[in-house]
Amino acid sequence: MFQDEARFGRMVRIRRCWSPAPSRPCVDNGYDRQFTYVYGAVSPVQGELDWMISPKRNTAQMNQFLVQVSQAHSDEFIVMIVDGASSHRSTQLRIPENIRLHRLPGYSPELNRQKHVWDELREEEFPDRVFEFMEGVVSQRNVGLARLAADAPTLRSLTSWP
Repeated sequence: MFQDEARFGRMVRIRRCWSPAPSRPCVDNGYDRQFTYVYGAVSPVQGELDWMISPKRNTAQMNQFLVQVSQAHSDEFIVMIVDGASSHRSTQLRIPENIRLHRLPGYSPELNRQKHVWDELREEEFPDRVFEFMEGVVSQRNVGLARLAADAPTLRSLTSWP
């Protein structure tokens, strides 16, 4: 499995778009800095996605996510690929018996397949959208996560490459 955390909030990433000349497109932009986090782990071979919503990103939340994944796959041994985040290197990190962590080399986010899941979620659920309230972001994120988790072929196509 490949593991990563993602931040979802009210900040908008403006994307390119087309409009007929001489008009110029106009897109609203929100500058409120409200965020929630999602812990995710994807299995490229099975096309399975495990995820957990979190109000913050820290070692305690990572411990909780590892327990969740361990219990969901209690009859399996999991090699989980993680990046070099401080919560993955903490001495307070408690790794369940059926999970082993393997760290990616530094400065190599393109190797973490879970990041492709986050990109897909952002592109499909949040393109050029500005939410007035954080509840809209949370609702849209949860719909997208459930959609992706139920779609094993899409997860395999996003993450299962040499």
